[in-house]
Amino acid sequence: MVYQVRRDFVGYGANPPDPKWPDGARLAVNFVLNYEEGSEPSVQDGEGHTDTGLTEAHGMGQTITGRDLAGESLFEYGSRVGFWRINRLFRERDLPMTIYGCGLAFERNPEVSKAIREAGYDICSHGWRWIKHYELSEEEEREHIRKAIDSTVKMIGERPSGWYCRYGPGENTRRLVVEEGGFLYDSDYYGDDLPFWVTVDGKPSSSCPTR
Repeated sequence: MVYQVRRDFVGYGANPPDPKWPDGARLAVNFVLNYEEGSEPSVQDGEGHTDTGLTEAHGMGQTITGRDLAGESLFEYGSRVGFWRINRLFRERDLPMTIYGCGLAFERNPEVSKAIREAGYDICSHGWRWIKHYELSEEEEREHIRKAIDSTVKMIGERPSGWYCRYGPGENTRRLVVEEGGFLYDSDYYGDDLPFWVTVDGKPSSSCPTR
């Protein structure tokens, strides 16, 4: 039977399980840093416009045709400055962190990739590029998943342990992630606080909700 995405409005209900966090901890906190700079839609990569959706560059809702230089520089800030500030804070305190990282972003800043590798941060792949996976064909999405893994291995030295689409998954995404294999979890779900198992084409798959 071909895997189909089904909605579940019940979940754990009134009796959520005890997750048994290590050392009897009552709360688990996961620090996550998105590292996407250089993988977003841009003129240089063929989209014909600068992505400004999550920047202050577009002011009062104005739209610029072609390059938005303010928007481009805001993405550059995260790569040139923002990452290093956060990385120093976490390294000084010896805190773990998950990187939601795009493969092309890793390639475009080898120094950041080296710092991530040396810190030993958990890597959850954010795709090869910051694009809408639900608009890709099955073959295109399969290729993007492979490129994301290859870029991460090349720049970080190991494959990502998790998967998380930038704009949300398509109906094929979880099946393709399980088909590829090698991931410990995917985070393409927002409907719970606790991780849970799902079965995809007869194979177990761990979903760690993004909350």
